[in-house]
Amino acid sequence: MVGNLNHIIDQVVKDKGIDRDVLVDALESAVLSAANKKFRNTRDLEAHFNEEIGEVEVFEFVTVVDEVVDSYKEIDLEEAREVDPDVEVNDSLGMMLEAGSFSRIAAQTAKQVIIQKVREAEREGVYNEFKDRVGEIVNGIVRRYERGDLIVDLGRAEALLPNREQAPRENYRQSDRVRAYISEVKMSAKGPQIILSRTHPGLLIALFKSEVPEVSEGIVEIKNAVREPGSRAKIAVTSHDIDVDPVGACVGMRGSRVQNVVTELRGERIDIIPWTPDPARFACAALAPADVSRVYIDDDGKSMEIIVPDDQLSLAIGKKGQNVRLAAKLIGWKIDIKSESRAQEEELEDNATEAVEDVESQNDDVDSSADGALDNQSESTEEAGLGKDED
Repeated sequence: MVGNLNHIIDQVVKDKGIDRDVLVDALESAVLSAANKKFRNTRDLEAHFNEEIGEVEVFEFVTVVDEVVDSYKEIDLEEAREVDPDVEVNDSLGMMLEAGSFSRIAAQTAKQVIIQKVREAEREGVYNEFKDRVGEIVNGIVRRYERGDLIVDLGRAEALLPNREQAPRENYRQSDRVRAYISEVKMSAKGPQIILSRTHPGLLIALFKSEVPEVSEGIVEIKNAVREPGSRAKIAVTSHDIDVDPVGACVGMRGSRVQNVVTELRGERIDIIPWTPDPARFACAALAPADVSRVYIDDDGKSMEIIVPDDQLSLAIGKKGQNVRLAAKLIGWKIDIKSESRAQEEELEDNATEAVEDVESQNDDVDSSADGALDNQSESTEEAGLGKDED
C-alpha cells in the first residue's frame, strides 16, 4: 500500500468537506474490492484501516481443520499453529495479507471505488447544505447556457436557472453575476438539483427583507406579493407596531429602499399597499392610484363589483388589464370593474326590465279577471237556459 494515508485523508476531508469516517469506509471498501478482484472472490477477506500506521490492512480468515478440503477457506492445525500456537481445530484464524501484492487492475478498482464514494459524499453534502436554504437569495456567476437555461456557479455547487424562471428582457453573458431565489432543491440520479428563479414572488419578499430592517425583524409583515416579472408588482404590508408606518418603512428615505429593489429587478414597478382585513378597503387600496366610488361584495362567491368614475376606468384597469389583474391576485377575490356611466345604464336597463315585467304581470292579472268574469257569465246563462227548459 501507499505510505501513511492519514495526511492524505485529512487533506481530502478539509478540501471536500467530507466526514472522515465516510472517507475511511470508502478506503476500506476500495481495498477490499481490489483484494476480492485479485483473488476472484474465493477467500473470506476483511479490510481495516490502521490509524497508527495510516494503512489499510487486509485479513484473510480461514478455519482450522485436521484435514484440508478447501485450501482457500481452510488450514490444517500444524500450519495454523505456526501463526498462532494457541489455535485449536474449528477456530477461525485471521492472517494479514501483503497489500502490495495486489495487481494493477485491482489497484485501479480501488481508485474507482474511492472516487465514487467521494463523489457520493460530496453530492450528499451539497444537498444537505442547500435543502434548508429554499427561500433564500444566492449570488452566483453565469457559467454557460444550455438550451436557454442558465448554469450558475454558486461556489460549492452549480445551480439551474431555467428559461421559464428568467424575467423578460433580462440577458446574461458568461461570467456575469446573477442574484436569484432558491425555489427548489431536489435529489436526482445525477446528484442534487438546485433550481433558481428570477420570477418567483418570493424573490421580491426576500429583497425587501434584505433592504428593510423592519421586515427582517418582523415589525413589518409582508402579507402577500404578486408579480408580472419585468413589468409590475404589488405587495401588501402591515405593521405590528402602531408607531411604524409599513408603507413608509418599505419606501425608505426619499424612496431609497424600494429603489434598491426596483434596480435589482431591472426597473420593475412596485406598488406598496397597506393591508387591511376588510376586503372592500383592501381592494380599493390595491387598485391605487385609481379612485373607487362604490364596492358591491358577494361573500359566497368571493367576488366584488367595483364602480369607478368614468375618467378613472382606464387607470383602474391598467395597461392590458394589468392593474386589476394584479389587484385580484393580491386580495384573492374576483374583481369586476365598471364605470359609473355603465353602472347607471345597467341600472336603467334593469329598472326598465322590471317595469316591463310588472306590466306583463298586471296584464296577466287583468286577463285572468276577464276570463273569470266570462266564465261566471257563461255559467249564469247556462243556469237561466236550464230553468226555461224545465218550465
